[in-house]
Amino acid sequence: MIGVRRRDGLVSARKTVGLSQEKLAEIMDVDRRTVIRWEAGDFAPLPFQRPKLARVLGRSQEELRVLLEGSPAADLPHELEPAFSWLDRRVGWSAGTTRERVGARVSSGGRRGPRVDRSHAADALASYYGELPVGYALYQARYGKQSVRTSVLSRSDWLDLSCQLTPENDQLLLRPGIGGDSCGINEKAAVGRLAEAAEGGVRLADVPIYRLTELDVGGGALSGSLDVVPFIEYALTLDLLEREMFETLAAEKALRPGHVPLRDKYLPDLATVLDLAGRLCAGGVLALTAIARPADPYRGGRDYLLLIQERSRNVLNATGSLAVIPKAFHRPSTDQRADARIGATLRRALENELFGRVDVDNTAGSQRAADPMHPHRLSAPMRWLTEQPGRLRMECTGFGLNLVSGNYELASLVVIDDDEFWSRFGGEVEANWESTELRSYSTLDGDLIGGLIADESWSNEGLFALLQGLRRLAEISGERLAVPSIELCR
Repeated sequence: MIGVRRRDGLVSARKTVGLSQEKLAEIMDVDRRTVIRWEAGDFAPLPFQRPKLARVLGRSQEELRVLLEGSPAADLPHELEPAFSWLDRRVGWSAGTTRERVGARVSSGGRRGPRVDRSHAADALASYYGELPVGYALYQARYGKQSVRTSVLSRSDWLDLSCQLTPENDQLLLRPGIGGDSCGINEKAAVGRLAEAAEGGVRLADVPIYRLTELDVGGGALSGSLDVVPFIEYALTLDLLEREMFETLAAEKALRPGHVPLRDKYLPDLATVLDLAGRLCAGGVLALTAIARPADPYRGGRDYLLLIQERSRNVLNATGSLAVIPKAFHRPSTDQRADARIGATLRRALENELFGRVDVDNTAGSQRAADPMHPHRLSAPMRWLTEQPGRLRMECTGFGLNLVSGNYELASLVVIDDDEFWSRFGGEVEANWESTELRSYSTLDGDLIGGLIADESWSNEGLFALLQGLRRLAEISGERLAVPSIELCR
């Protein structure tokens, strides 16, 4: 005896095709009491009866299974409810439709998309987009006798910025209404993304993020315009391109125009990539963090500690990849205008990702503090760093557009030069839920850092920020470094 519950969906499906219980019983060559028991949840049709029943009701086999066994939607994480409601509204579905469709897609065992090496992905994207506009190049660098390449599109005046993130230099401003229309939604792909998020515990918060619409870099300063869009809109559109690319390459197929529907729709050519105002260009800031340490009889002389993370399975993109830390989408917290500057996101990311401030992470719930970064709310490490000028140095070292999903990448460097910080707070530095592992490297270990650079598990944007950070760190604090010389391939 199955004893699930009354199958109201089965009753509704029968009535929709205009059948009484008697007529359905006649068509199925069973007794009416059998149909009554099917609908009451006491018994289920036998396997050989199900294909015919599905045809009679005008449903697929999977849809019939959901009608009989109940939808897994009842067990979906409540944290995804805002995403379900957003998609319902966006595509004009009745309330609850997304939840039901996602429930029908989830699998008990969970699933994660395939991964491919960074260089393989970079080569495939270079082939897809073809010849680059004059003045642009995909970011490449040499270290020692080795070289690495990425999918980050940049140009010479976007590199070597040395832009200290002070109020005078950090001039990205909120200017609503400049950006183009919203993206169209591929319903099947969006439901698939939500099913994957439900299976893997990925956080998809209904929070605003900044989209870049204009940018001007140079003279040690950043200026430009931003608008805000729902994070969910990005997650269910442009961010889908990464998985589509990985699935294509894992199947040993070429990434070719006309054969990757999502990329062909959202990011078909370099003109679209560079049209910031005409498309959804989300992105953020990612920084190489270097913390000065005093000499140690076991470790050696004075150095910098470099922090590298392996991204957890609960993050939206670059899952399982190496990245610098912090790495954050550029988004407002409570004040959309004041938070538009890159430095605001970087300081908040340090608090959240390394100094234990879970309350500044609004992906975990609503933000209730009027000013989460008020001096009285800062962690002990951040309060010490901000008490005196010069203790915390933050610079933007480069800008690029990542061809994986069209994101803007603001490579940055965080330097803590006072040895006292490590003595006081080194034991409190700890990664948050976005990392599965936090790795430490000494800037005196050149061989280890050379091997780190060569690791194929880097995300493209992470490697971009690492290399730019190391180049700048060598310029400002060379005596603590014994790392390979890094030269750009212009």
